[in-house]
Amino acid sequence: MKIIGVIMTYNCGDFVQNAINQIPKNEFDEIICTDDGSTDNTIEVIKKNNIQYIVNNHLGYGKNLFAGMKKAFSLGATHIVELHGDSQYDFTYVKDMKKKFYEGYDLVLGNRFFNYKQPLKDGMPIHIYLGNIFLTILGKIGLGIKNDDLFQGFRGYSKRLFEKIDTTNYNQDYRFSYEIIAQSFFLKMKISSVPTRCNYKGQHTTMPLSRAIPCIIHAIKIGFHYRLAKLGKKFSIFKINNV
Repeated sequence: MKIIGVIMTYNCGDFVQNAINQIPKNEFDEIICTDDGSTDNTIEVIKKNNIQYIVNNHLGYGKNLFAGMKKAFSLGATHIVELHGDSQYDFTYVKDMKKKFYEGYDLVLGNRFFNYKQPLKDGMPIHIYLGNIFLTILGKIGLGIKNDDLFQGFRGYSKRLFEKIDTTNYNQDYRFSYEIIAQSFFLKMKISSVPTRCNYKGQHTTMPLSRAIPCIIHAIKIGFHYRLAKLGKKFSIFKINNV
């Protein structure tokens, strides 16, 4: 097993050194960075830490993540862990994620709501707290999936999943993060979760409130398409070329 940590960055030069310092490097065989066309000093910080990196032309979260996955698996990874460069997530939970890899899981999701009081203690704003719970309820109803946190940014992926998914019809922005869960679930990939914590008290980047309504509409649409796909009528991300 070869596990590569993929740091995702976009204009987080003020945060990324702290993120790098927090990475439990003994848990990884290698660390790389996939950057979405930062215009600040992010890449300078990455270079200073002698981390291999690729730069994309600001194509969005999804395209940036996929590029990082592609690079990591080309380097021989069997699994990767998504590490956001704003230093918001607690990376000590990587060890729990690795255990899930050894148990054969293909997609491992961080769960900030393993204790429903913890996100509030960690400073999660109430509108984000309630919004995440509501979106996850929509996702659970739409897909019939049991995971309790479907809209977080701490995840692990297997090479088997990467080779199985078809991103042709994915959105390349933040919606990618839910679509990869939905398609993986449809393809019967082994999915699990591990506890994670997020620091909302310090400086960090957070999805703006203006995206809430589009996220709700998207979650409902994907759930509807999933139900149709189960009946053999495949649309959008469930119209998979290799299945």
